[in-house]
Amino acid sequence: MISQKAKYALRAIMALAGTKEPVLIGDIAEQENIPKRFLEQILLDLKHQGLVMSRRGRIGGYFLVRPPEDITIGEVLRTIDGPLAPLPCLSKMAYRACDDCDDEATCRVKALFADVAEATRRALDQTTFADAIAKKHPLVRARR
Repeated sequence: MISQKAKYALRAIMALAGTKEPVLIGDIAEQENIPKRFLEQILLDLKHQGLVMSRRGRIGGYFLVRPPEDITIGEVLRTIDGPLAPLPCLSKMAYRACDDCDDEATCRVKALFADVAEATRRALDQTTFADAIAKKHPLVRARR
């Protein structure tokens, strides 16, 4: 399950992916119904990871650093929520053995989730924000 923060991050990226111009944080917050203070922290996290940039001034605001076809859903989710794995022993970036597991090689719970985790990662890492825009994905709101 993804966090509310991750949902807001996805919506903010979608808002930025739909335009070539910088967008004011207040406009994103209003358009996407995201609390402005929470959005500020989210955009700061995305900025630290090199996904968005900001510009001050009359034509300032936030914008994507890379084109939407170069940013995946998985990348944004990892930035906000961390590893995508349902179990720590299946994580690619934050692996650790489960505390209650005696033998990882024969663990039936790990075996149950291994294929699901890989399929999920593959889907999230192959779906870009440009794909979402092209498919009129539900995250894409009609421009007002």
